[in-house]
Amino acid sequence: MDKNNKLIELDGSHGEGGGQILRTALALSMCTGTPLRIDRIRAKRPKPGLMRQHLTCVLAAQEVCGATVVGAELGAQALEFRPGRVHAGDYRFAVGTAGSCTLVLQTVLPPLTLADGPSRLHLSGGTHNPMAPPFHFLQRSFAPLIRRAGAGLDLTLRRHGFFPAGGGEIDAVVTPTDGGRLRPFDLLERGEPLEAFGEALAPALPRGVAERELEALGRLTGWDSQQLRVVPARQNEGPGNALMLTLGHEQVTEVFIAFGERGVTAEDVARQVFAELRAYQASTGAAGPHLADQLALPLALAVAGAGRPAAYTCTELTEHSRTNFGVIERFLDVRFDTRLEVSRAGKQWRVDVLPGAA
Repeated sequence: MDKNNKLIELDGSHGEGGGQILRTALALSMCTGTPLRIDRIRAKRPKPGLMRQHLTCVLAAQEVCGATVVGAELGAQALEFRPGRVHAGDYRFAVGTAGSCTLVLQTVLPPLTLADGPSRLHLSGGTHNPMAPPFHFLQRSFAPLIRRAGAGLDLTLRRHGFFPAGGGEIDAVVTPTDGGRLRPFDLLERGEPLEAFGEALAPALPRGVAERELEALGRLTGWDSQQLRVVPARQNEGPGNALMLTLGHEQVTEVFIAFGERGVTAEDVARQVFAELRAYQASTGAAGPHLADQLALPLALAVAGAGRPAAYTCTELTEHSRTNFGVIERFLDVRFDTRLEVSRAGKQWRVDVLPGAA
C-alpha cells in the first residue's frame, strides 16, 4: 500500500497550511508504517505550532501504534514520528481544553479501521467547534460512509462541549474491516431526499435564544414546526449555542452548522447556516465541501489496497481539500484527478481517486 518506508518530509506551511496536514500525515504514517518528519507546523495560522488539540492528536497516535516521537510539546513547529504496529484497544484521549476532540478521532480512526480487532475510544474536549467537524456531522454524514467502505464506526455523544469551557464527551466504537482493507465505492449522486430538519443547541442559555433561531430559520426555509427542534441540554452543559441543519438523501446525509456568540443575533445565526444550505442546494454534487475533504483519506486507502478506483462528486473543492490530496499522494500510490462539471441542473466537482502514483 505504501510507496516506501523511507522518511517522508513535509512542509506544514504548504497549501492551506493548517493542522489538517499534521493529522492526515500522522494517520497515513500509522497506516503505512512510514516514518514522518514535518516542519513549519501550522505556519499559516495566527499561533503556529502545536496547540493543545494538535498535541493530543500526536500523543493519541503515539499510543495507538507505540511510535517514537521527537518534538511532541506545546508550540513545537517541527515533529518526527516513527510509527510502530497499530494495536486495537480501549483508549481514552482528553484534549484538556475546548479544543476539538473530533479531530483527535479523525487522526486515529483510519489506522484503527485496519487494526487487529475492534477498539473503543472515550474522547473529551470540544464536540461542537468552529473549524472542526461537529459530532453530529461525523455521526450522520461521515460514519455511514465509513460503514459503506467496510469498517464500523458507532458514535455516542455523552455530553456537548462548546468553546470556551469544553467538557464534551464522545464514545466511539471502531470495528475494523474484514481482511484489513477498506472497500472503494462511488458517491456520485445524492439520491432522493428523505428528510430535512433544523436543531438548536443552547445549553445554559435562555430557551428564547434557541426559539428565536428556529423561528428565523423557519421563515427562511419554509419548514414547519415538526422540522424545527430544540435539543434538550444535559446536566451541567454549556454555555454554548449552535444551529444545525440536516439534509438526508438516499445516498448521503449532510449537516450544516453555525455558531452563536455574544453580539451575533439569532437572525444572523439562522442566515449563516441557511447560506450554507442554499450553496449546497445550488449544486448537484453529492458531498458538501467538508465531507469532500473527509472522504479523501479513507477512499484513498481503499483504492491503494484494492487497486481499483473510486469517485465522488462535491459542491466545492476547497484549498483545504487540495492540500489534503497532496499529502495523501506522498504516502500512497494513488492520484486525485479533479474536474468541474456543468449541466443544466447545476455545477459540481468530480473527484476520481485512481490507483497509481501521480
